[in-house]
Amino acid sequence: MERESMEFDVLIVGAGPAGLSAACRILQLAQESGEEMSVCVVEKGSEVGAHILAGTVFEPTALNELFPNWKEMGAPLNTPVTRDDIFILRNQENGLKIPNALVPRNMHNHGNYIISLGNLCRWLAEQAEGMGAEIYPGFAASEILYNDDGSIKGIATGDMGLDREGNPKDSFMPGMELHAKYTIFSEGCRGHLGKQLIEKFNLNEGKDPQHYGIGIKELWDIDPAKHEPGLVVHTTGWPLNESGTTGGSFLYHLENNQVYVGLITDLAYSNPHVSPFEEFQRLKHHPEIKKYLEGGKRVAYGARAITKGGFNALPKMSFPGGLLVGCDAGTLNSSKIKGSHTAMKSGMVAAETVFAAVKSGTQGADLPYESNFKASWLYKELYDERNFGPAMHKFGNIMGGAVAFFEQNILRGSLPITFHDTKPDYQAMKPASECKPVTYPKPDNKLTFDRLSSVFLSNTNHEEEQPCHLKLKDPDLPIRENLPKFDEPAQRYCPAGVYEVVEGDDGSKRFQINAQNCVHCKTCDIKDPAQNITWVTPEGGGGPNYPNM
Repeated sequence: MERESMEFDVLIVGAGPAGLSAACRILQLAQESGEEMSVCVVEKGSEVGAHILAGTVFEPTALNELFPNWKEMGAPLNTPVTRDDIFILRNQENGLKIPNALVPRNMHNHGNYIISLGNLCRWLAEQAEGMGAEIYPGFAASEILYNDDGSIKGIATGDMGLDREGNPKDSFMPGMELHAKYTIFSEGCRGHLGKQLIEKFNLNEGKDPQHYGIGIKELWDIDPAKHEPGLVVHTTGWPLNESGTTGGSFLYHLENNQVYVGLITDLAYSNPHVSPFEEFQRLKHHPEIKKYLEGGKRVAYGARAITKGGFNALPKMSFPGGLLVGCDAGTLNSSKIKGSHTAMKSGMVAAETVFAAVKSGTQGADLPYESNFKASWLYKELYDERNFGPAMHKFGNIMGGAVAFFEQNILRGSLPITFHDTKPDYQAMKPASECKPVTYPKPDNKLTFDRLSSVFLSNTNHEEEQPCHLKLKDPDLPIRENLPKFDEPAQRYCPAGVYEVVEGDDGSKRFQINAQNCVHCKTCDIKDPAQNITWVTPEGGGGPNYPNM
């Protein structure tokens, strides 16, 4: 069946902070210059914000530029940070509070806000639509379209109404082709189209491998007597240090007697017995975390991979007819534990670059985004922090933090040398036989919970009768190779119970994929040691539906 098509000046894939900031900035420039410009944003979530998950302590630098009067406009930044507490958790009972004077400068949050990034994206979408953008949630960009000369033509949205084998059902609807003079890809971490673009155009040539973490997060209602709006708590050490894993936790007090609590586990971990989900559950029993949560109620859950390779891993972000921005490219500043302001700025620089090109009448060119990016504060911010991630991986959180303190607080700039981390995360895993097994306690259903009850709170839903969106290059490899060598780690690194090794009555084993549980975190695409799993987008509207996250 032939697809219908629509034409736009600019097409944006993904309604996150980068994509929506790009849409707003393009339309601002069009209004200022009296130009007519058509802008379309497609979003795979059922609504804008449905798939948005972040910490979130928000730095308003980019928002101040985009909408200087955001307070009068009603942007949902309601809880300014009042205090930072940072702890080294020595073990499951004890923690050492780090004096503020010894904390790296970038981890201070004066002037920042505790927000729901999903709600900010909903607000940004309202601003973009008010200026004329067309935003289509529930439509997943499933395929890149190319012109005859190899430049980007646009994207095709996914077909709807296919059965498990890919055959049309009675409800079948073919996808749409969306064509544009320029397409901005802002899918978030490990975007499946961004991954294809990096490979096709060799955008990561000469760069360090990208590095990732998995962030697992819950929203809790807590006792008002324990609530301190604006309090930011970060920890490092236990429980991850027991397995030699790096990462850290957060607990943020927002408004309405609620807190966000979460754990970021670096996906460069080596012990295949480690379960980031179970490590997070353990964390909540530490006295420094438990004292806030005890007696409270968990109301939401989510998980998302984080692109955290930093400056050294940034790919070339331009190619004929398109740009790669935000976490699709990897603009997060891990030394600040923040990526929203950097994503927004990358989208704004993209908007200015694309607007100038469309206004001049060009189409399908390889735009001068790199030079515009280098002229922005974003480039300097990421360049100055280029050693943070590699130092953490090389030296661990304590010594890596000391390097960060020396650069940020003493030098007030970066060392004249650059550290590198050239081993991809999936290559870091050691054979299970060489690693200490990890035994995790059963959930108590008060502070700690199992995966399936957690997925329920993420409001995840997929049409079950559709092709599986988790593709195995070799269906037999998980049992043939990953199970004997690594005890099939997908059973543990997935935070949603998607992957299981099921034993039959005859003792045989098979690899089972429960795709309907998937919260779209992309960890499997990143961490599988054989790189055998490829995440592709399911039907539009499927996946989590995060409230206030």
